[in-house]
Amino acid sequence: MIRSALMNVMTAAALKAGKGLKRDFGEVENLQVSMKGPGDFVSAADRKAEKVVFEELSRARPGYGFVMEESGVVEGTDKSHRWHLDPLDGTTNFLHAIPIFAVSIGLERDGQLVAGVVYNPATDDMYVAERGQGAWNNNRRLRVSQRRDMAMSLIGCGVPHLGKAASHPRFKAELAAVMARAQNVRRLGAAALDLAYVAAGRFDAWWERGLNSWDYAAGALLVREAGGFVSDADGDGDFMTSGALCAGNEWIHKELLAILKSAR
Repeated sequence: MIRSALMNVMTAAALKAGKGLKRDFGEVENLQVSMKGPGDFVSAADRKAEKVVFEELSRARPGYGFVMEESGVVEGTDKSHRWHLDPLDGTTNFLHAIPIFAVSIGLERDGQLVAGVVYNPATDDMYVAERGQGAWNNNRRLRVSQRRDMAMSLIGCGVPHLGKAASHPRFKAELAAVMARAQNVRRLGAAALDLAYVAAGRFDAWWERGLNSWDYAAGALLVREAGGFVSDADGDGDFMTSGALCAGNEWIHKELLAILKSAR
């Protein structure tokens, strides 16, 4: 595990927010039986977790800017540093009492991702990475998978929801192309954890479009520090601006990019 002062700050913030989310998650399970549903409750849990992380990081690193899912952009006096924060990645899973969600915190320094934390309170899994220090899950060093055969590979993906109906035809074409070549495909419902799974070698590769920086800033660094590759899903451009990502080990990442290109 990485023991730097920066990582101590980030993991402490994630743990504090995660404690509240874990408590609220138990309530969501009970709310499933109500006619009204737990939507408003989950939104409140999301905002509460973001407030906790924002206050913790602001206290520890005053002046750093923020890019947040709920509160948007907060400019800091320190123009070199920005936090990319998703207090509850996998909101729909949380809403349906599925224990696959995470607090995701990424730090950008002068345009480069330098530190990331992805924490799943439901399983107490803490994934961390710092530039040049490797990637870790709790106390275990992470490495991407070493598979080279797409037919033996498990590929992760993101499925565009109902509100992104215009993206459905493209996704269906890409999915069909991947299904024809890969062993199988999985959808977790939380991009930060998808990337953590790539870093851990559970997924051989993964792709998703229409993401925001708070979804992938931490996870992208996890993959890179675990020896993997992260790129724009079209093979050109910058994923930090396009929001379309493809990640994986050296061989399957390259082949997945080619398959996605063929599906255009």
